[in-house]
Amino acid sequence: MTQKSVYIKFLVLVFIIFALQNTVSQERKKQAIPLSALLDKISSSHKVFFTYKANLLSNTFIQEEGFNNLSLKESISLLEKLTSFLFDDLGNSYYVIYPKKELADRKINAREKIVLASNVGIDSLHKENKISVKGIVLSSDNTPLIGATLQEITTLTGTTTEIDGTFELEVFKDNNVVISFLGHNSKTIKLTPNIFHTIVLLSGQELDEVQIVGSRNKNRVANDTPVAIDFIDIEKQSSKSSQVEMNQFLQHAIPSFNATKQSGADGADHIDPATIRGLGPDQTLVLINGKRRHQTSLINLYGTRGRGNSGTDLNSIPISAIKRIELLRDGASAQYGSDAIAGVLNIVLKDADDALNVTSTIGFNNADVNAVFPNKVDGFTYKLGLNYGTKIYNGGFINFSTEVLSTDHTYRPGTSAREKFGQAAVKSVGIFINAEIPIQENSKFYLNGGFNYKNTEAFAFTRKPNSERNVLSIYPKGFNPLITSDILDNSLSFGMLTNFKDWNIDLSNTFGRNNFKYLIKNTLNATLEQNSPTEFDAGGHQLIQNTTSIDFSKYFFAKTYGFNIALGLEYRVDKYKIVAGEEASYAAYDINGELVNSQTPVDDFKRLNGHIIPGGSQGFPGYSPENELDKNRSNFSGYLDTEIDFSKKFMIGTAVRYEYYSDFGSTLNYKLASRFKVTKKFNVRSSFSTGFRAPSLVQVYYNLTFTNFIGDMPTESLLVANNSAIARRFNVDNLKEERAKNFSLGFATKLSPNFCATIDGYYVSVNDRIILSGNFDASNLGLGIQNVQFFANGVDTETTGVDVVLNWNKKIENGEVSIDLSGNINHMSITEIKNKQLDKETFFGERDRQFLLASAPNSKFNLGVNYQYKKIKTSLSFTRFSSVELIDWQISEDLSNFNNSETERLAAAKDFYESKITTDLHLSYQFNSVINLQLGVNNLFNIYPTKQNSFTDSGGLWDATQMGTNGAFYYTKLNIKL
Repeated sequence: MTQKSVYIKFLVLVFIIFALQNTVSQERKKQAIPLSALLDKISSSHKVFFTYKANLLSNTFIQEEGFNNLSLKESISLLEKLTSFLFDDLGNSYYVIYPKKELADRKINAREKIVLASNVGIDSLHKENKISVKGIVLSSDNTPLIGATLQEITTLTGTTTEIDGTFELEVFKDNNVVISFLGHNSKTIKLTPNIFHTIVLLSGQELDEVQIVGSRNKNRVANDTPVAIDFIDIEKQSSKSSQVEMNQFLQHAIPSFNATKQSGADGADHIDPATIRGLGPDQTLVLINGKRRHQTSLINLYGTRGRGNSGTDLNSIPISAIKRIELLRDGASAQYGSDAIAGVLNIVLKDADDALNVTSTIGFNNADVNAVFPNKVDGFTYKLGLNYGTKIYNGGFINFSTEVLSTDHTYRPGTSAREKFGQAAVKSVGIFINAEIPIQENSKFYLNGGFNYKNTEAFAFTRKPNSERNVLSIYPKGFNPLITSDILDNSLSFGMLTNFKDWNIDLSNTFGRNNFKYLIKNTLNATLEQNSPTEFDAGGHQLIQNTTSIDFSKYFFAKTYGFNIALGLEYRVDKYKIVAGEEASYAAYDINGELVNSQTPVDDFKRLNGHIIPGGSQGFPGYSPENELDKNRSNFSGYLDTEIDFSKKFMIGTAVRYEYYSDFGSTLNYKLASRFKVTKKFNVRSSFSTGFRAPSLVQVYYNLTFTNFIGDMPTESLLVANNSAIARRFNVDNLKEERAKNFSLGFATKLSPNFCATIDGYYVSVNDRIILSGNFDASNLGLGIQNVQFFANGVDTETTGVDVVLNWNKKIENGEVSIDLSGNINHMSITEIKNKQLDKETFFGERDRQFLLASAPNSKFNLGVNYQYKKIKTSLSFTRFSSVELIDWQISEDLSNFNNSETERLAAAKDFYESKITTDLHLSYQFNSVINLQLGVNNLFNIYPTKQNSFTDSGGLWDATQMGTNGAFYYTKLNIKL
């Protein structure tokens, strides 16, 4: 047992003991009921109404017995003694609830202002400085709110709305009024005379749907957006999910999101590539609390979805730290900058300030690919997550999350090229923090950030006993190299939000870093023969990104319309570094034990069976000093973003953004979007935008000599930097930005409180997409290598599709039933291959084209049926993955093996994966307010992709497909909420 494993298991034990101790202490409170429930009983008994801010009474419990047979006055008096709240009688049977400290502060402020006003006389205070205001208070569905409270901040005088939701009130000039209603989000606004004010309060689920992503209008809610946005409530979704990592969690929650577990794909085995609508992993922008998240330093290479791209490691963010996820399914480069061609994924962190949540998940995979029920298991998984929030400094909060994850290898049938095929093992520890501290009345300081350490192990292709890549005295039966990694991912974002003359101002700085270090084990350097070590430090890479920005926004009211203006500036610095490994990890040694270089005579190369013995660590060769680099670039941008509400029915949004990059120049992008309310329950929406993605520093500068497998035959390949002289010799230009056009048209409807639906069609064209070329003959370059590859702006693509989301729910006695149907239909085509004078099939051949086109299945649909009865919840879901077609390595074999027929060779090389349906079943039981137990199985019937032959890229019987190759996963999850 390694020291790291002992450390992680020790942490697990500490967390379990801590959770159980708190659980026992909480049992003493089981006779208490929520304060809100007690107020409902008092309200029903005495025919009175209580109003208070949303979430004010959350997690406040009280003993019910002492209130039996008390009068209303006695009940109010006892409540004020037992709680930290004051119950203010507004008349008309209405009571408004405040924290005692807040009410005391308001009264002090009111007395101070009255004393100051006495200098001009009481009469002028009451007569000259007062105005009469009128209006109506509505819920977001335009229902009048009866009994909503309006209260002046300084004097605490106020009123409640009438039966039709209207009000009339006298207030002091330039004084703010608080409008609140039970279960709704309160508003504080300045009311003016001679205008009939229409005030809308958000309610229910919509409290969580105020946008950060897609709109900088603070008043915009989900149903009113001109573009498609998915909202994933983590707590609700996790009750019907077995997933322990973010990528797989979203894979099952959002049909247009696709994440594929890789195997035999070098670095991609350790960081999963993920896509939206089948576009590149680097064509989706990731935000955390609205701020840009850095990408990884890894570039996806051999046998990988998202080949030639770098994505963001979503698995480095603990699920326990996340409140909700917002996915903007629309091009947004004009709003947010580079990478937002496919959309924007915004992760909103938890902000609870009075709770402790502990979650423990244990699971395993069915290791028998031919049995529905497991008779042997592998892939044992354990995850422990903790989230704790508390109040700090005068209304602020700090929320802390940590997760420990351990996942073992899975072993599935391999081919002659690979004995150890399956999922990589992962050991991970992550910490995240989110905090806000009020500075003064209209300002607050915020901070969030995290640290994630990941240690992973993935088996490479088998080295056979009599191969020139093996030393029989070390591995008599051959060996399976083990590629391990140490990955550090950390970030810190901080800033200040303030309000000046009704302008919202946000000044922030966000720092992110990803370190990826390779450690190759169970390997050797064959040119060292029996003296070779079996472990090597192979070096690694690092990406650093720092973004400084300032944003301004304000909503302007007019008599017949309103409009929001947002503008801002951003300065970003990117740094990329490759660090060399130890010499033996990359070097080859000649017959004299000297380091092989360009001056080494050919006769001095070591050989076996007539073949030159390759140097470097087998499985993954180390980075050499020639690969080392330290590059950086800067970027400056400015944007203007507007939304105009011409009426309650019709709005238009526009955005324009200018960016200048120090390494390739400038770009200007724009966006137009609109929403029209056909009825109160039916919206039509549409958008058109241009977009771009700057070539990453990794794509510009990455270089490596590595072993590439064509079928089961290893060859030495050189991936040259795009800016190198070798790339120019092949007439490959310097990389420039990818350019996109994005069009969408759809509708959203809420036909009833129980049913809502959205359907959105889209078209995305991307010109000059950056691809990794095929292998060109390099034998005449005198570099001692057989093939050379490079990055190039190689293809133009068009993607069309439709997203569908349908939700229905119905509350029944003691329970609730809901049905969710969501789906994505997606089609991508390659419109041009920009190979210039290079051979088209070598530059981007049939096999490479299929890799790109199979980034996502042509369709994916999820159907979920959920039922809750009292303390029991059940969820049954079905996911259908459409068929996928790939081209395997037979396409590179000699035509003589196929009757000299290219048609026969292509037919033999096609790997067809039939459409499949997987079934997930989840069951949970709420023992009490503290403990919840969840059991379930993902892929209940142990369904696998269609079996293939021995020419797959992965070296197994399947390539990496969307449904995965691990089969059924059984799990149990314990949730403790204090």
